[in-house]
Amino acid sequence: MTAPAKRSHPLRLEIAVQDAAGARTAFAMGADRVELCQALAETGGLTPSAAAVDAVLEAARRADRVAVLVRPRPGGFVYDTDEIALIAADVRELVRRGAGAVVVGALDAGGRIDVEALSRWTDAADGADVVFHRAIDTLSAPEATIDQLAELGIRRVLTSGGAPRSIDGLPTISALARRAAGRVQIMSGGGVRVDDIPALVGAGVDAVHLSARRPSGDRAPSGPGGGDSGFDVTDETIVAAARAALDRANSAS
Repeated sequence: MTAPAKRSHPLRLEIAVQDAAGARTAFAMGADRVELCQALAETGGLTPSAAAVDAVLEAARRADRVAVLVRPRPGGFVYDTDEIALIAADVRELVRRGAGAVVVGALDAGGRIDVEALSRWTDAADGADVVFHRAIDTLSAPEATIDQLAELGIRRVLTSGGAPRSIDGLPTISALARRAAGRVQIMSGGGVRVDDIPALVGAGVDAVHLSARRPSGDRAPSGPGGGDSGFDVTDETIVAAARAALDRANSAS
């Protein structure tokens, strides 16, 4: 098996957060970046509010430390004309507000990368980083899309290697890293635990993404229309442990 290309930059730690408190915790414990979204546990993540974006950007102090998910609804990644236009408008607004990266993904009805949608969104990003999310994990041969994504100007790809947990998708993650050869950063994400980080680094990833969540412990009643009681918050001990694991990997590389 061919080894992944040697990295020209340190490994990065990205934490998925849902609010400014989570971002502050992540940065205090050593995260390089955060990905901001809403409804992470319930839907896998949706576009956050403008106020949440502003608060996280203030906590981050630098645009390059914040990526924002742009996903208007749960479900699959085939979008109609109205949805594509909505995502483009959201991308423009997020970049205007100061986000350093937007996280998007789209497939066509045949299950291929939706080149037209992605081209429209990269144009809307106007130079900000564009990240292709785990829509890639629905494809049967994701490594075959890397050349196309690179040509479209995609900066990073978030992937679990097509598995529920990244640790179980190592062969595909490694194949993606080899195919990317530094043109597109490969970021492992999906059920990542701290103990998985050495193996993911060994597969050649450029960054590791995890949610580092724990239950808030809040038991205030939500009522019949409010969903389950409680909510998730960012766990500082998980972020710190992930930072330490990546630092050891950086030292060894």
